[in-house]
Amino acid sequence: MAQLIVRNLEEDLVRRLKARARENNRSTEEEHRLLLRAALAPESSDFASFLASIPEVGDDSDFDRSADTGRTIDL
Repeated sequence: MAQLIVRNLEEDLVRRLKARARENNRSTEEEHRLLLRAALAPESSDFASFLASIPEVGDDSDFDRSADTGRTIDL
């Protein structure tokens, strides 16, 4: 696996990274990896984002339910 060294980070940033790692019961290094993966991942692939990306192509009335309840039958 490749290694990455990040230099000249602000002390506050490092403190916040360590605090976040502690809150998530992870090492600082693992927290850093997860943050990098999330930041550089392809566009969101969760279902809500997918639905939001669908263009609007009609009116809500296009999907109204029919008032027809079927036909009456004698039993």
